[in-house]
Order: sequence, then structure tokens, then C-alpha cells
Amino acid sequence: MDYKILLTVFATVFIAELGDKTQLATMLFAADREVSKWTVFIGASLALILTSAIGVLLGSVISSYLSAKHLHYIAGAGFIAIGIWTLLKA
Repeated sequence: MDYKILLTVFATVFIAELGDKTQLATMLFAADREVSKWTVFIGASLALILTSAIGVLLGSVISSYLSAKHLHYIAGAGFIAIGIWTLLKA
């Protein structure tokens, strides 16, 4: 196992998930006194695992058609487009 890649992916996903709307939604579910905190934790964890698995699978399929360089450009352009769209909607 490449621990450098493991730590890089962990840090990137961890920082990206802090304070996002998914974490806020999870906190709202956990704030309900009648809901098991373990149920919320397991549900949120499974959702993140599944979305990560989809990302890994799609990334591996797409990488057989496009180079990593092109994928970086596409991802960067996508983030810029989402940022512009968010600013225009605000």
C-alpha cells in the first residue's frame, strides 16, 4: 500500500468534507434526541463509502479514455463553472 497516496487522499477528502452541506445535514440528524447517534453515524459513513466507491470506479473507467492531465483540466474547469454559477445565483 502506498501510504503517501493514502494520506493525501485522506487529507484531501477530510478537509473537503469539513463544514460542507453533507456534514451540516448529518449534524442536524444527530441533533434529534430521539434518533440513535450510531444510526446517523453508520448511515453517513455508508453514504460516503458508496459515493467514494462510485468516484473510484468512474475515475478508473474514465482514465482509460483520458489522460490524468486532461482529467485535471476538466475537474478544474468544472469547479470554476460551479463557482461562477454559485456566484451568479447568490
